[in-house]
Amino acid sequence: MNCSKNIERVSEERQFKFFKLALFSLLFFLFSINIAAQDSIPEKKDLTEEAELKFQQFFFKALSEKSIGNYQKAIENLESCNQLLTNDVSVFFEFSKNYLLLNNTLLAKEYIERSLAQEDNNIWMLKHFVKIYLKNRNYTDAIKIQNKIVAINPKEREFLARLYAYNRQYEASISLIDLLEKENLLSSVLKRLRVNLERRNGGKPNVKKEVSSDVTVLKNQFKTDKSYKVLEQILEKSSNNTDLLKFSKEGIGLFPAQPYVYLVNGKTLNNQKKYKTALLILQSGIDFVIDDKMEADFYLEIAKAFKGLGNDKEEKKYAQKAENLKS
Repeated sequence: MNCSKNIERVSEERQFKFFKLALFSLLFFLFSINIAAQDSIPEKKDLTEEAELKFQQFFFKALSEKSIGNYQKAIENLESCNQLLTNDVSVFFEFSKNYLLLNNTLLAKEYIERSLAQEDNNIWMLKHFVKIYLKNRNYTDAIKIQNKIVAINPKEREFLARLYAYNRQYEASISLIDLLEKENLLSSVLKRLRVNLERRNGGKPNVKKEVSSDVTVLKNQFKTDKSYKVLEQILEKSSNNTDLLKFSKEGIGLFPAQPYVYLVNGKTLNNQKKYKTALLILQSGIDFVIDDKMEADFYLEIAKAFKGLGNDKEEKKYAQKAENLKS
């Protein structure tokens, strides 16, 4: 009798183990499908079954390392993939992503060009290429790539309008914004951008001069050279709240698509405990942010403004957003 019960117990344990194994396999399969959809893991037709398995393992490992910020480790795994199968578009794409995250825009550009040589109309690769140019503040080339994206998907015209503004092509930006309005496709971000652009009163052409390191010289230079480069130097080097508030406010009028001037203005207002005004400025400027680090800085200042206003819930919410971007 006991023997029979033992046999039943062993059988049940085996069934339970098989069930767990099957469940784990199913979950891994679903996870693999999800990751593959996001990062385009290719099927390797030119590899042996063993080599294909190794390729997928290295590729998954690269994705895993990238997700936790180990970009160099990810690159090492991608190099192993490349040894198994050279000139693979997905591997090149991942190389480019990781090099950009390491701020190596030269190699990031090289690998995305290799990817696009094989899939020139891949919209995700083209969008990544735009990010590389934005990292270097090369708005002219970013606009060229964004126009290719727009040809594939006209819904991407909104970001093109913003790029025109970043590049100080204000007439082109407003013209595109007007077109989107006629098509009932104007977002709140572009509405605010147009208002800011129309407040500019023309502005003066960018006079190329050597930028001084002395704040007093810079302020005098800015009287005749209303360039963003000079203004940025003033805001970075000045520690006087009166100057920071004055020049950042003027910067919002002159360069309405440059988020840094909003950030300095909002930060200075926070320092003066003018939390409500600071919050309005920061919420207007964050729409133009394209850099994770600056976005985190905005969230920290927004959290500070909410704290000053006594809104603990929103303070924690934005502080966590900043932390998420830094991790």
